[in-house]
Amino acid sequence: MKGKLFWILVASTIVALAGCHKAEPPATVQSDVAQAQDAAAEKETKANQKAAETVASANQNVAAESQRADVTTANAAYDVAMAKADGDHKIALAKCEGVSGDAQKACIDKANAARDMAKAKAEAAKADRT
Repeated sequence: MKGKLFWILVASTIVALAGCHKAEPPATVQSDVAQAQDAAAEKETKANQKAAETVASANQNVAAESQRADVTTANAAYDVAMAKADGDHKIALAKCEGVSGDAQKACIDKANAARDMAKAKAEAAKADRT
């Protein structure tokens, strides 16, 4: 009895498996393929849109960072130019102490004018960079 039951189960399994591997009609296959292609195309389009948005966002970030870097660089160059102008001014004023009267006044005026000119150049360079 067990042997008969076993062979009945084996036969049923073979029949069931044989039915699973039968070919679908061409119209059904064509429809399934078209649906799969549409789904794949839609997924690819969404991925491309997301990639484009990511690139655009990254480009905006790069542009903003570049602008901040330009401003920072311009400010640093201005600070260096002003430090040099102030240092040169102090040296010139110290040299002016060696003369007296009108010569000292002219020396101080020249030192102040040189500092003012250096400051104006530094400000112009800063404005050009920002």
